[in-house]
Amino acid sequence: MSNRDNIIKVKSFLFARRVVNLYKYLIEVHHEYVLSKQILRSGTSIGANVREAINAESIGDFIHKLSIAQKECDETMYWIELLKDTNYVNQQEFTSIHTDANELLKIIRSIILTSKRKKKLS
Repeated sequence: MSNRDNIIKVKSFLFARRVVNLYKYLIEVHHEYVLSKQILRSGTSIGANVREAINAESIGDFIHKLSIAQKECDETMYWIELLKDTNYVNQQEFTSIHTDANELLKIIRSIILTSKRKKKLS
């Protein structure tokens, strides 16, 4: 599978880019430095762990790295929800990035479940 065809690699990178832009917006417009740092850390960690999973040494290592990406994605969704409820992002901004995070989470979960099934069969 080429990098171009690896949907989770592409989507997690594009999501990280969105998170970086959100971080810059929160810093520059709202002068918010605590929540923005949290979402920057967790939101960019998703793609980093996906990359580690792609280069895993075993199926167990692959599942483990994707499980970390799953946790980071869920944490990122928490920070997005908190940013909305504290009025740092509006409903439209929230819906857009939260939808992307939720889609990413579903893909990661699906890959983990499929990998666990394949591991049991081997």
